[in-house]
Amino acid sequence: QVQLVESGGGLVQPGGSLRLSCAASGTIATINGMGWYRQAPGKQRELVASIARGGSINYADSVKGRFTISRDNAKNTVYLQMSSLKPEDTAVYSCNANIRDSRFYFPHDYWGQGTQVTVSS
Repeated sequence: QVQLVESGGGLVQPGGSLRLSCAASGTIATINGMGWYRQAPGKQRELVASIARGGSINYADSVKGRFTISRDNAKNTVYLQMSSLKPEDTAVYSCNANIRDSRFYFPHDYWGQGTQVTVSS
């Protein structure tokens, strides 16, 4: 089976930084796109950033210039470096990856358990 495990959330003051990590493990054949989503209370989940296997990247307008997504294919891990954090960045952040399990023919989307990021003074 395949699972995604996130780490790195927490409480940070406005203007501070945090780095989130998400490691995929299990019976992995191929990892395609990876990304980070967030959901704040009372709001819909939104895409924060995504990175393709080949390295092409997309960011939500609200985080451009402040957040950086990267991946280490050798470690099956995706990172989100968040800087200049604002209170409106407060949300549960979840990683997503499109993975082909070696037991199956087609890839599927997998989700991490989510990690809370709170930006507050």
